Amino acid sequence: MEKFVVHEGIAAPLLHRDLNTDVVIRIERLVAEPRHTLGGFLFESLRFDPAGEPIPDFVLNREGYRDATILIAGDNFGCGSSREGAVWALASFGIRCVIAPSFGEIFYNNCFQNGLLAVVLPPDEIQVLAQHAAAPARFTVDLERRRIVTPGNREIPFEIAPARREALLEGLDGIGLTLKRKAAIEAFRHRDRVDRPWIHGA
Repeated sequence: MEKFVVHEGIAAPLLHRDLNTDVVIRIERLVAEPRHTLGGFLFESLRFDPAGEPIPDFVLNREGYRDATILIAGDNFGCGSSREGAVWALASFGIRCVIAPSFGEIFYNNCFQNGLLAVVLPPDEIQVLAQHAAAPARFTVDLERRRIVTPGNREIPFEIAPARREALLEGLDGIGLTLKRKAAIEAFRHRDRVDRPWIHGA
């Protein structure tokens, strides 16, 4: 998994409320398309008209935002079904960080299992970020310092669970974090075999 330490990139404001995973990526795309191509179908119903032509006023189709790597989103982003493909589609497009007032719980967990940083901020801070992103501008997301730095150098702190922060900084998923503690796990198993041999059998 790619490490996330400090990231600088264009931030795109997409403040739709309750934007669900079916809008992020349609289910049929997960059946027919390889994972690395899913970015081409991200927000398909919002980005493209029925003929497949880009909708000019959708933010990721606008000049300056087509290469956005940070998404400033609305409340309850990623709600709906538990499809991990929603995170895959964002990552395939190039999104490294999504900032929102709240997230669908399963989507939020899936982000950290796939190297995508999900940041929760109060609605008033989201509005501040959206104002700074009203024209294409570069933001810095500093996971080490737990700060978002706006184009005007305003620093907005955010909270993140220590284990999630550690995983992203080191590029580890849940399995990787567990394997870091392999020596301690093996030591426990050895002690337990001595203390409770009946648990482990012959």
